[in-house]
Amino acid sequence: MIHNDKLEQFHERLASENLGPLWASIHSLNTIEPKARPIPYLWKKEHIRRNLEEAEHLLEVGNGADRRAVFLINPGMKDLKPHGWGGATHTLYAAIQAVKPGEVAPAHRHTTTALRFIMQGEGGKGRVNGGEEEFEPGDYLITPTWTWHDHTNQGNETVLWMDCLDTPFTLYMNVCFTEFYPQKQQQLLVPNNYGSRRYQGGMTRPISDRNPSLAPLTRYKWGLTKTGLDGLSELDPDPYDGHAIEYINPSTGKDANDRIGARMQLLPPNFQGKAHRHVHSNVYHVFKGSGYTVMNGVKFDWSEGDFFVVPPWTWHEHVNASDGEQCYLFSTNDLPLMEAFNFEKLETYLENDGHQDINDVFQPIL
Repeated sequence: MIHNDKLEQFHERLASENLGPLWASIHSLNTIEPKARPIPYLWKKEHIRRNLEEAEHLLEVGNGADRRAVFLINPGMKDLKPHGWGGATHTLYAAIQAVKPGEVAPAHRHTTTALRFIMQGEGGKGRVNGGEEEFEPGDYLITPTWTWHDHTNQGNETVLWMDCLDTPFTLYMNVCFTEFYPQKQQQLLVPNNYGSRRYQGGMTRPISDRNPSLAPLTRYKWGLTKTGLDGLSELDPDPYDGHAIEYINPSTGKDANDRIGARMQLLPPNFQGKAHRHVHSNVYHVFKGSGYTVMNGVKFDWSEGDFFVVPPWTWHEHVNASDGEQCYLFSTNDLPLMEAFNFEKLETYLENDGHQDINDVFQPIL
């Protein structure tokens, strides 16, 4: 394309009239491959916990704070208003929430879909659309779009969990609505642990639920998740993800939460996964163990309690370097969204027997 003063002046005039020249923009608008705004990043447990403990001293849930949560802001999203769209990735918000004994996180509902992974503490209970479920570390809970939900801690220790919502996606789509329940907690409409008792972990389906339901099961117990992984671990691991399972809606067989996928994976001792990349993004929480992930040639060392993100179209491979300790990684993803729009694409790394060269070690951006 010829560049001259007249053409530049023409471009400036187009811009002043809120118009644009496709001939000068086409390669930026139609990229050869995705150019992700979020970057690979890792948050250490000690930094998160230190700030969350300070929030516990400064804020009282239900009295000045609807939720006491510290959320992860990806440095690549930081310039977006408001608050980096709460983006750990371009579609997913992730936070760590603390509820002290006796506190109630009041009931509300929103168009963002949400899930929780219990990290620490006994005595927590959650209500979703008139049902109440007890939870403990390792449990996975869902709050589908526009369902009433509140949480309480009836134990003797602070309960911590990971929240994940599709906040950046709903903000971008301009479809975010929120409504507050008239009382602190919603009314109970069914017996306690109703979904868990009816589905017994999702292996059977009551005949009355033959027609698909949005969320017939809102709690997935850690014991049943571990049993599933133990069974898989008797077989050869997947070369990329080790032994991994995903949480599903037992009435449909699809993702438990219709817009956010969730998985638990077990990396056996000395597991060195091969590298691949995909269009969907992931937020990881290290539930147990330690190891590292190589993303685009950079080594990210992680240990129990840490969080890290794999942005779209990022080469990544997971490693458990321990000789005797297993690693458990809980992760959330936007795969249901990518598949719904037929955007998902997967590519495997073919060089060096599937392993990237490590060119650098992650340093936090502070």
